[in-house]
Amino acid sequence: MIKDLNAFLHEDFEGLVLEPPLFYSWTISIRFEIAPPMIPYYEKEYLQQTFDRAIALFKKVFDDNDEMLLVADVKTTCRDLFLQRRPLNVYLKYIKDKESRYKLQYHRFDDPDEEEMTTHRFVLPCAKNEIRYVQLLKAICYEDFAHPSTILKNNPQSGYQVYFINVTQKLIYHLYDDRGCDVIAAEKETIRFLYEDCNEWILDYDRDRIERLFN
Repeated sequence: MIKDLNAFLHEDFEGLVLEPPLFYSWTISIRFEIAPPMIPYYEKEYLQQTFDRAIALFKKVFDDNDEMLLVADVKTTCRDLFLQRRPLNVYLKYIKDKESRYKLQYHRFDDPDEEEMTTHRFVLPCAKNEIRYVQLLKAICYEDFAHPSTILKNNPQSGYQVYFINVTQKLIYHLYDDRGCDVIAAEKETIRFLYEDCNEWILDYDRDRIERLFN
C-alpha cells in the first residue's frame, strides 16, 4: 500500500528517498559485490555467481513469516503510454496467486528535476512465499544481457528499480543489477549477521566505511 510504504519509510527510514544508490543514502548499510570481477561477463560462471549470491542474500534477509512490500518503480517519459496499455509484468509473472494482485497499489509522480520524466510506482503487500523470487532476482541480473526474461523487454526506453522491503525486520534489499546489492536497515544490529556471514562478499571499494560501522 502506498500509504503504508510512506508511513514505513517515515517511521523507520526518516529522510530516505527510495531511489538508488541506497548504500550512499543511508548510514546503516552494506554493499555486496554480486558479480565476480575477474570473470568476463559472457562466461557461464559469471552469471551463476550473481544468481547464487543474490538468492543467498535474499533468503538471509527474509523469513517466511515476514511482512513484505514488493516495490517496483518504472521511470519513463511523460508521454509513454506503455504502462497504461499493459501492466508491469513483475506482478503478472512473479506473483504466484492471481488474487494477490488485487492488493496492488499504484502511484505516479513527476520528476521535479526532469520535466519530461515521470515515475510509476507499484507496491504490493505480500509474503516471501507469494513471490517467485528466484526467477525475479535472475531477471534483474539479466537486465543488461538482452535475455528473454528481461522485465522491460517490450519497453526498453524506460528504466526500473525493484525494492524488496522487510516491514517486520525493518530492512530494505535492493539488487540494483548483476554487479551488486545494497541492504540497509533501521538498526545496525539487525544486519550485523550479514556483515559477519557474508563478509567476503562486501565490495572492497566500500569496505572501509562498512568496517567502521560495525567495529
